[in-house]
Amino acid sequence: MEDERKLLWEPSEAWIKDANITQFIEFVNSNYGKTIKGGKDIYKFSVENIEDFWEAMWKFSDIIASKPYDKVVEDLSVFPGTKWFPGSELNFAENLLKYNDNQLAFIFQGETKVSKQITYSELNKLVARLAKSLKEIGITANDRIVSYIPNLIETPTSMLA
Repeated sequence: MEDERKLLWEPSEAWIKDANITQFIEFVNSNYGKTIKGGKDIYKFSVENIEDFWEAMWKFSDIIASKPYDKVVEDLSVFPGTKWFPGSELNFAENLLKYNDNQLAFIFQGETKVSKQITYSELNKLVARLAKSLKEIGITANDRIVSYIPNLIETPTSMLA
């Protein structure tokens, strides 16, 4: 039986070349001696070489950690409950705010079709402003703040502040 679905879009060669997945595949090939060519190959690598895949993802993503991990994964037989990168310590805000350019950081699409986008530069400014306001009202490190808010751009912004 022939698939009669119409192809809606196909990326250009330039788009493919610049895609993060293409850059990740090149990273894996050069650092792990692989010859991965595309989606099916990277999927196969991810399930057959779980530790190598996630170590490569950590390194490729340039994660900033104040304490390195002891190993990539602890006891894959325990699921759910498997521990990833045990021993590592990192600051989410430091990692998510390390960019300060005009690339998109968040794209929000609400249930009512309201849409909003925010760049890393805008995100950094919003987080800094909110963090300053929190300090001004006496919030300090290790204080707990509770909020009950919907999924909006302001939600991760508040968490980062």
